Amino acid sequence: RSLLALRRRCYLARKRLSGTQLAAEGRVLRAVLYVYHSKLRRHRSYLAMQQVEQCLKRLWKMNLVGCIETLSELVPKKNTTQAHRECLIPSQPMLETVALKVLGGCKLILRLLDCCCKAFLLSVNHLCSEEYILLNTVASGLLSRLWFVIQYRCALQNLMLLYGLLSTSLLLVSETQQMPYIKGFTFPSDISNFLGVHVSSELKQQQTRMLTTRKPTSWLKKLFPAVPEAGSEIEKKRNFATRMRAVKKHGIPCPTDIGEPVL
Repeated sequence: RSLLALRRRCYLARKRLSGTQLAAEGRVLRAVLYVYHSKLRRHRSYLAMQQVEQCLKRLWKMNLVGCIETLSELVPKKNTTQAHRECLIPSQPMLETVALKVLGGCKLILRLLDCCCKAFLLSVNHLCSEEYILLNTVASGLLSRLWFVIQYRCALQNLMLLYGLLSTSLLLVSETQQMPYIKGFTFPSDISNFLGVHVSSELKQQQTRMLTTRKPTSWLKKLFPAVPEAGSEIEKKRNFATRMRAVKKHGIPCPTDIGEPVL
């Protein structure tokens, strides 16, 4: 049962980390940094976005998704109900390697969320000062989407749950046959103590800071004037009839629906 739970958790963690939304936001971030490199490479919001991009790059470089996928392939797919049946299970070196990468991935994602929050607040502050309006508008939208994509997909929470199952499996396997691979490091029993912060409260604080930031609405109203409210149904019908009479008067052919046959 524990092996089946481990396989299921590996599948969920891999699914959360390998989503198309996260990869798309990373590509957009790299494109924005490439465009503004020669102009704003000394700017504070640009340097903050560079830190976010470095965290994303390190997350992909460590190949956490591939390592979790390899582990899930080693876990048996079916439950062995008979007591005398034997099955192949992942070895202690394999479990230690994945557990160490999961610990590093959790630290890196926590750092990524913190960098996204700080860079977003910095971009909004520069927007309030009306500095580099185009860059900071794009950056604030991009960073907020990236933060909420990671939080909405619960990538960090799934990795923490995966480490709990890995720690239990590692303890059982090491009791069966001692094959230590990573020496000089003690795997923590509680990942929250290893991360050093309470994850749920930290994420709530970041979300509160991002949602309650002073919005730069003064200059936005000048750039994008308010759209007038729609009129009543009678005015809409009157305007439509006026346009149709003008079309017939000037001999302009009426637009036809391409989905219907035209005689």
